[in-house]
Order: sequence, then structure tokens, then C-alpha cells
Amino acid sequence: MQTSFTLAQLADPDIAEANTILRKCVHCGFCTATCPTYALLGDERDSPRGRIYLIKQMLEGGEAATEETVRHVDRCLSCLSCMTTCPSSVHYMHLVDHARAHIEQTYQRSLGDRLLRSLLAWLLPYPGRFRWALRGAMLARPFAGLLPAKLRGMVQMAPKRLPAASSVDLPQVFKAEGARKKRVALLTGCAQQVLDPAINEATIRLLTRLGCDVVVAPGSGCCGALEHHMGREAAAHAKAQANIAAWINEADGEGLDAIVVNASGCGTNLKDYGFMLRNDAAWAERAARVSALARDISEVLLDLEIKPDGSAPALKLAYHSACSLQHGQKITQAPKQLLQRAGFTVSDVPEGHLCCGSAGTYNLLQPELATQLRDRKAANIRSVGADAVAAGNIGCLVQIAGGLEAGGKALPVLHTVQWLDWATGGPKPAGF
Repeated sequence: MQTSFTLAQLADPDIAEANTILRKCVHCGFCTATCPTYALLGDERDSPRGRIYLIKQMLEGGEAATEETVRHVDRCLSCLSCMTTCPSSVHYMHLVDHARAHIEQTYQRSLGDRLLRSLLAWLLPYPGRFRWALRGAMLARPFAGLLPAKLRGMVQMAPKRLPAASSVDLPQVFKAEGARKKRVALLTGCAQQVLDPAINEATIRLLTRLGCDVVVAPGSGCCGALEHHMGREAAAHAKAQANIAAWINEADGEGLDAIVVNASGCGTNLKDYGFMLRNDAAWAERAARVSALARDISEVLLDLEIKPDGSAPALKLAYHSACSLQHGQKITQAPKQLLQRAGFTVSDVPEGHLCCGSAGTYNLLQPELATQLRDRKAANIRSVGADAVAAGNIGCLVQIAGGLEAGGKALPVLHTVQWLDWATGGPKPAGF
């Protein structure tokens, strides 16, 4: 693709990076075949190739984003399926993230949209605030029909029961059982520890059982992905810096073999810290160190010895490969191999490359498209005749569970580590 940025524009390192990405695109259109929004809408502007043209036009002009560009970029899930498909290795993730930052800086959204986005950024990354908000949403559920469409969707998505906060999410060290094989830090996250604290509990039990010291580092918290994908760079970078400082302190102290992430959307973001802060002289080197240490939980467990003890029944699991895991981190086989080692039969889901519609805040900001993708995913899961579902990302777990419930055939939907923990001596998960 030809570009026409001026030398003055190219002096901006972000524009220079965008120019490099744009020039790799050869217009082949392979990305359209795997893009969820193009599959639903059939509009070229709602495909990666179409969005690339819109972003190119916006950045070259150096002017405020237009309503058309914002509408079609907003519809992008950042599922990154296009990056798996692209034969030219176009780094669409970095391009669309830069586009969102430019939109945030230059485009005046409607008052309602601004308020909703600000509310999400104020609530979701902060477990205490989010927990109180969910309690309020549970009380408001009977009156959801009186609310505006997007707020109605948020209230309806609130869980019917809110788990109590878990003490494992507080800063502390969990010692390995027996001889220590690894010392790892755990990202406890933000929304996940409110929606399903049992995931972190299962992760810690499993890792310590397999010989790992697990550190919840003081000062670590939300990874910043939710704000990053809304174009709020300053807030996202501040959260990244807080995490980097916390984990580098551990790495330079007793040492770390890995920073373990059990929410794959967060993991993709952590692995990109080095790029995000590459132009910040005070943080670039430490950010790159953290990115090099970041590992999905499945990557760490693959190096350890999973020994099933017969605690869990030999179930058939439908494995949903989260977009952030299969496309963002290129991890496709490790979770399935681990589940099989633990004694489960694992089935792939048809159209497994297509997003479930969760995508961070997407199901709250684009509820109609998200619901179509959710229901399509639920139907594909039901088609394999599995006993239950496994996935590695909290957003997917909540989205899929809602889709299966709406479709009339609810199945247990658990994180991969919850299945592995149960199979190796952990407690039976709630719902069984």
C-alpha cells in the first residue's frame, strides 16, 4: 500500500510505526474471510482491509476523525483473527490501537457515549467499585426495561449471584508444596476477581501443588487493557507502569521465572507492554523485561507435570479458544494438551476462529453485534455434544454462559485451570 505521510508527520514515532504497518498491506482481502463483523454485516468498511483504508485516510489527513471512520473502527472487536490470516504479517493490532487513540483525542462523541465510556473506565478496572456497581445492577434488574438500551444490556448481564471477595487476591506469597520448581508472580486482574474469584483460587492451588511459589505483588493490579482499547492511553500507561514497577521489584529481589496471567486478554496486553512504552526512556527497558516474563497460565503448566488423581469425571469438554489466546498470543494447542493429560476428552468448536462477542467492553458498547456473535458461538458449542465448556478468558466465560443459558441448554462453563485443578486434587467447582 502506498502512503503519503509528510516528513514532519513521520517524525512522530507513532505515525512512523503506522506507516510501516500500512505499507505491508497488499490489499489481498484474505482478512475479510475471517473477520467476524464482515461475516455479519458484509460491509467492506467493517472488514480489516476496509478499516485499514479508513485509518490511512484519517492519519494521513492529520485531522479529526470522521463519524464514518469512528463508527467502523468502533465495530472492530480487536479479535485479531485477521492477523492470523494475513500473509503479509500486517500488525493490525498496533494500527487499530493507534487509530483509537487518535479518535479519543480528536473526535467529539455524543454525550451519552462519552458518559458510558467514562463510566466503564471508572468502574471495570477497580474491583471495589465494580463489585458495588454489580450489586446495584442486581437490584435494578427488575426495572431493566425502563432503562436506555445500552444500560439495559449492562443490567441484564449482571450476575444473579455475586461471589464474595477472595483473600487470595491480596498481596502475599503462596509457598510451593514440596521442592520449589518455579517462583512466579500472578496477575490477579480486575473484573475477573469480582465476577469469578474461584479462577485465581484454582490457579494458586494448582501452581503450588505443582511446585511453584506464587507471588501476588504489592502494587500490581489491572493490566490497563480495557482503557487501552478505548484509546485512553494515559490511563492505560499509568496502570502498566504500576504493574511494571511491582513486578520488577520482585524480579530484582527474590527473582521471578514468569509473570502468570490466567485471563488471556490481559496476557496479550502484558506481552505488548514493551511496545506500548517503547518511546518512554524511563520505562522502555523495564517494560520489555516484563513482556519477556509474561506467560499465559497454559504455557507455564505445560512445563510442569499434570497428574490426574481421578477426582474429576471423564467429561467431554468443548474447548473455546479465546481470540486473545489463539490470535493475540498464538497459543492454540497447550490448553487442549493439558486438558487431555488431565483425563478429559476435548472437542474443538466449529468456527473456532470467530469471536464470541465479549472482547473486553465490546459486548457493552456494541450489544447488538455482540449478541449475534454470542448466539452463533453458543450454537456451535451445542453442536459438538459436549458435557461442559472450557476457556481461558473471563470475558469469554461470561459471554458464552449467557449465550448457552439464552439458548435453553445451559452447560457448565469453567476456566481451563478450574478443570485442571479439579482433576489433580482440587475441590469440585461450584455448579456440579
